[in-house]
Amino acid sequence: MSIFECSNCGAQYPKWQGQCGECGKWGAISGQENGNIAESEAKIDPYTQNSAAIRLKVGISEVESVLGGGIVPGSLILLTGDPGIGKSTLVCQIIDSFCCQNQGQVLYVAGEESLSQISMRMSRIKSNFERVSFTSETGISPVINFIKKNKPSLVVVDSIQTVFDEKTDSAPGSPAQIRAVCGMMLSSAKQTNIPIIAIGHITKEGSFAGPQTLAHMVDVVLYLEGDSLYNYRLLRSVKNRFGPTNQVGVFTMGGDGLCEVKNPSELFLSNRKENMPGSVISVIVEGVRPFLVEIQALTNSTSYGYPKRAASGFDLSRLELILAVLQRRGGLKLQSQDVFVNIAGGLRAKDPALDLAAALAIASSLSNLTVPEKSIAIGEIGLAGEIRPVSRFEDRVSEARRVGFEKFLCPKINSTKSQGLVMIDNVTNAIEILTGQKK
Repeated sequence: MSIFECSNCGAQYPKWQGQCGECGKWGAISGQENGNIAESEAKIDPYTQNSAAIRLKVGISEVESVLGGGIVPGSLILLTGDPGIGKSTLVCQIIDSFCCQNQGQVLYVAGEESLSQISMRMSRIKSNFERVSFTSETGISPVINFIKKNKPSLVVVDSIQTVFDEKTDSAPGSPAQIRAVCGMMLSSAKQTNIPIIAIGHITKEGSFAGPQTLAHMVDVVLYLEGDSLYNYRLLRSVKNRFGPTNQVGVFTMGGDGLCEVKNPSELFLSNRKENMPGSVISVIVEGVRPFLVEIQALTNSTSYGYPKRAASGFDLSRLELILAVLQRRGGLKLQSQDVFVNIAGGLRAKDPALDLAAALAIASSLSNLTVPEKSIAIGEIGLAGEIRPVSRFEDRVSEARRVGFEKFLCPKINSTKSQGLVMIDNVTNAIEILTGQKK
């Protein structure tokens, strides 16, 4: 029986056709005969109770927390992010610290950069790569043969789009090649029990540049994100077969590489001026870590027929919902006002707990009044104008208290015996607290 496969995307068909129905490419489908598959029996491995607990230490606490405690032997980790965000720098620091912690050899497959370029980066971040072997080989078969023969402790592939399988008839970086290379690396990692870190590119939309099935094949998917105009970076896990997902590690980018941030709240509240209209502090939760952010709002009389709404770091559709509630339920006259909302520091967040802070910041800017000193706003706003509870409220309050805040504007349902809680039923009550007047 013949199987016809597209060399561009890997889609298979029972008969030949001129155009691939999956990727739309013409002339990319070719056929091959299926030979008789020899019958074989699955190999059964004995279960070892303590094998799941073994993790290789990285030596960077932020990375270890995102991974769930360290690197699991035999795992395939995909690290992706925007160009120039610091993926290779982070991997170099991981290699340096990994060698110091585990005293093992590391194989670095450099498919994009030359050895001189990597040496320049190593010198900048002051890394010692005495136990690192480099290769510019981009054929996956020779790399896997080297891994099986020399047994390194860790393998880094930079990047997965540059490595190719000689048996796959398509260009490097194509979906078919990426799928084939990923499958061979995953098989090699499981057979040799050697972890592999593969660096990948992303598209303009922010997703991985390759087939979506790749995210299902790998064990861990990490995103290094941040704004190139700011020096902070967030390492986020969106998939982890060996630990919790959506964990976040915070770093700052400096001249000597990425530095861990132990207190993200101070980072995002730095250079803040207190008692300014339009400025409200709230607490978001990224993974299991709560930290404080500043919500800024500015209102101005519109110069056009339609008022402008713009948001930086804040969800624009969420902003439009809050503005509608403030107009209809809170009585604010925003029909002729341009409204701008910003999360200071270039951070992007979609936590619904920011709703109340954004509403108060807009009302504060419109009335030119400031919120009470040392106060935090935490709560989600419903369409009826009610203030709804949010997850992990106690953790958010504890983090705010640690930084020095004393008053907490929060939903009534979250009432506890903690001091400093100001219960709010709806947006009208919130505006009353801001203006000091009953409506």
